[in-house]
Amino acid sequence: MSLSLPTTSPSISWEDPLDLMDEIDRLKKERDAVILAHFYVDGEIQDIADHTGDSLKLARDAVRASASTIVFAGVHFMGESAKILSPQKTILIPDLQAGCSLADSCPAPSLAAYQAQLRSQGHDFQTVAYINTTAATKSLCDWIVTSGNAREIIDRVPPDKEILFVPDQHLGRYLSEVTGRKMILWPGACQVHEIFSVQDLLRAKKNNPHSLVIAHPECPHAILEHADFIGGTEKMRQYVASLAEPKLFLVATEATMIHPLQKLAPQHTYIPVPGIMASDGKTCACNRCPHMARNTLQKVRDCLRDGRPEITWQPYFEKAREVLERSLLK
Repeated sequence: MSLSLPTTSPSISWEDPLDLMDEIDRLKKERDAVILAHFYVDGEIQDIADHTGDSLKLARDAVRASASTIVFAGVHFMGESAKILSPQKTILIPDLQAGCSLADSCPAPSLAAYQAQLRSQGHDFQTVAYINTTAATKSLCDWIVTSGNAREIIDRVPPDKEILFVPDQHLGRYLSEVTGRKMILWPGACQVHEIFSVQDLLRAKKNNPHSLVIAHPECPHAILEHADFIGGTEKMRQYVASLAEPKLFLVATEATMIHPLQKLAPQHTYIPVPGIMASDGKTCACNRCPHMARNTLQKVRDCLRDGRPEITWQPYFEKAREVLERSLLK
């Protein structure tokens, strides 16, 4: 399924956030629902969620949740994964158009064709996919990784097998370096992490000489070379929490990640690394995922109230379920 952002957005009337939160609490009880929110959605949604986290933690939270309905405030592939792992539950997402540039970069038909080409050339490989892929793509893979469990999963691939890593070339290159495993890399990249400018990072570092740079491994190699710490969203949280002395961090990932970092370790100061320079010569923290930003309190309320949009079971979910359970739950 290829998801794209609409060219225009309908006007949304303003509603008091506190009233929306009260209504959401009431609807959650009526619907027997829990809310899962990724660290990349707005802080006000994280604050009303029952569970927050990265993709790995939230996938496991979806399985453990006792409620019959899950509202997944994130992007489409996350809702799919929750449905695949908990088929008996109703999975709602606030906006069906909340997609993912990485998932879009590796459609299932294209991956299947490339796998066939590699086999015809004599390659003996297993396909390892970042969780930022559609369910149809996952169904063609041997393993699924998140930034939190990637090294562990790579170590489970038999050493006599080549690795085809999809879709994030930057994460694949980083994993190849830290594990020593050679990989065939799919040429995909996250639109959020691609925009970081080395020049702007170095300028920010120069203006804050005692700062530490923390970066997500989805960032290009040129950014990671200047990072003091590299890790997924959960590893970032663990790292800043481990430092008691106040520090200043330059954060090279989606800007809303600063919200959970501040909540967990308020003794530190966090500055988002700016992205590319605009045509007017100005820079800003423009590294917001436009898909994650489609999640709003109003849409969370609406999907609870209306019971839609809903992720429904698809035939290829069964094959994807085998891969997800082997990779994330065992």
